[in-house]
Amino acid sequence: MSFIDLQPVIIAGGSGTRLWPLSRSTYPKQFLALHGRHSLYQQAALRLHSLVAADIRIGGLCVVGNENHRFLALDQLAGLQLTPATVLLEPTGRNTAPAMTLAALHATQNGRDPVLVVTPADQSIGDESAFTAALQRAVRAAAAGAFVILGVAPDRPETGYGYIRCEPSAQGEMKVARFVEKPDAATAQAYLREGGYYWNSGMFVVRASLWLQALGQFRPDILAATRAAWDGRNADAAFVRPDKAAFEAIPSESVDYAVMEKCPAAAEFDIRMVPLAAGWSDLGAWDAVWQVSA
Repeated sequence: MSFIDLQPVIIAGGSGTRLWPLSRSTYPKQFLALHGRHSLYQQAALRLHSLVAADIRIGGLCVVGNENHRFLALDQLAGLQLTPATVLLEPTGRNTAPAMTLAALHATQNGRDPVLVVTPADQSIGDESAFTAALQRAVRAAAAGAFVILGVAPDRPETGYGYIRCEPSAQGEMKVARFVEKPDAATAQAYLREGGYYWNSGMFVVRASLWLQALGQFRPDILAATRAAWDGRNADAAFVRPDKAAFEAIPSESVDYAVMEKCPAAAEFDIRMVPLAAGWSDLGAWDAVWQVSA
């Protein structure tokens, strides 16, 4: 039986300023236990390791984070009894596209080409089993060549999220027609009435080589600059540090702007969306924390 090689990736470099004063620059929200006994970061790690299945093997966790939080990132994993993690340390924030590229370069360095499951460190999930089922479905689609994003059916005209416009597909997963920016209130209400629009969860599932191919096509400058920083890296135990000067020269861009918004118009990329009905929240503000609290 052939196995899908899965590389779990947590993007943990955020500052969480919207939850000040509890979330601070030295202790951002992903490391807080806002509900339950584990921090959001620990919850994300446990969820990723729950994706193991008869046809899915999981490699050691890859964390992309901030130099200032390096010991916090390792210490919080120590008590979870997970496969040892590799922490890729960004000397400065350059948004999610370079962060995901570092993870892809790390994942492919020994001739592997795993499926990356990339998730932010600071999200909340209410239904763990539904999360596992949706992500395993996404992993299998990505192993077959798709670029998969997780979408959340909106239950209100939210203006704080980006949206994904989807169409039914014969493959089972929904075909992504386009990505749209955070709308104003009237536009968000129209999306809700029309249907076919989903919130962009910020979770991506794709083979490492396909991500590098897409970035090289749409933003070769980001790929070249990130590769230069990676080639100049140095390693210290669990920590890997890209070259500081080269990393600071990387354009700062999100995954969505750099690649995802351009993909639906490119015939060579099969962009699909798997619905995530698992009580998802990005806990971006105090009212969201209130909603998930007991």
